[in-house]
Amino acid sequence: MAIKVLELHHHGIRVKRDKADECKAFYEGVLGLNADAGRPTIPGIPGYWMDLPDDTQIHIMGCDDVSPYAKGPGQDPTRFHVALAVPSVPEAKAELDRMGVKYWTMTSLVGPELEQIFMDDPNGNMVELHQIGTCRCKKSDRPAPTAYTAPRSMA
Repeated sequence: MAIKVLELHHHGIRVKRDKADECKAFYEGVLGLNADAGRPTIPGIPGYWMDLPDDTQIHIMGCDDVSPYAKGPGQDPTRFHVALAVPSVPEAKAELDRMGVKYWTMTSLVGPELEQIFMDDPNGNMVELHQIGTCRCKKSDRPAPTAYTAPRSMA
């Protein structure tokens, strides 16, 4: 039985650290995309998450050489990759184990509630799997910004 993929969430691209802002300007100015203002700070990885109209994102990750989050050769989450949502990470891992597919996991750089599975396809393209509803990729799933209400004066 194959893993059930529910949605495309993001495509991760890697750029030189000093080119992250220039890349953001390209995606905004040339392609008309907007950056997700809620992207958390990832120490050592400058970048942006660009929202697409179809409720997916492009993740721009600034990194030269190997990232501080690499778990070993070829196991660097900043490599070019496509991220897909699955119903259950534990079930996906069990199915990959059953099929004998090599993979590695990590707790997300953006929150401990998100475990990510990474694997390479037969041509070396990295694929990320994460549980649906646990990331910011889908704009429609993000909490609405809260309105600020100024406190009443004590006059």
